[in-house]
Amino acid sequence: MTALISPTAVDPLAPVVATLAQMGLRHGKESLQGLSTGLLTHTPGWRSAGEMLTPGGVREWLAAAATRWDAQPHAAAALAWKCYSYWLALPAVIGFTGSRRVPLMTPDHVLVRFSDRQPFLTLALRRPVTAVLATDPIVATETHGLLIVEDEDELLGVMRRSLVDAHLDPMLDEVRKQARLGRRTLWGSVASGVAYAISRGYVAPAPTVLSTAHRVLSALGADDLVDLSEREGGGLDIKRRTCCLAFTLPTPKVCSTCCIRP
Repeated sequence: MTALISPTAVDPLAPVVATLAQMGLRHGKESLQGLSTGLLTHTPGWRSAGEMLTPGGVREWLAAAATRWDAQPHAAAALAWKCYSYWLALPAVIGFTGSRRVPLMTPDHVLVRFSDRQPFLTLALRRPVTAVLATDPIVATETHGLLIVEDEDELLGVMRRSLVDAHLDPMLDEVRKQARLGRRTLWGSVASGVAYAISRGYVAPAPTVLSTAHRVLSALGADDLVDLSEREGGGLDIKRRTCCLAFTLPTPKVCSTCCIRP
């Protein structure tokens, strides 16, 4: 791994944004409603994701979730976590599958907005750093904001350290302190969210989509929390091994991936 290198006008996130845009065309604008357009923002009204890792930040966020879903605290926390972890992971996962460019979703690079209405949550990036392979043509342009790695295994390792070790793990610990939820329940939402992102956002032959999903989930330590199979017509059939508790809402919902579906 090398250090960051110096500036030019080339945008390392361009293929990631393009892949997300194609996903939006296929699945509708709601499939991107939790991400700022183009991933970046320079407008006021956002908070650093670092605030979300504090007791006060999590408390405010969970209170908004309880109002948004009119849910008991543990169910609101489970749904808030499911939402946050999906939108946080989506750019990194799509970046890896589509172009082998992974934006680092560490708290210092992520901005957050949330409310007690729909959409509950929106994420954006600031001063992004993108991990790329040493063979990526962008390396020759000396573009600012690159983290160069030698191979795909190292790229997945960078994804795990930035997404999981630096962001989701400490946030999960704080959520568990404030809500009566087990790690497995919460991590199951990460697994299903990653699988869902790959199923919707990665256009490739079904066996390739399936093997890539297992590879990414394994790198993130979540491959044992979902059952995956190829879907006729493209994408994946996903079945969770844990529940996000949406069935406990005043108007119960049973997700398409839920382990309690008949």
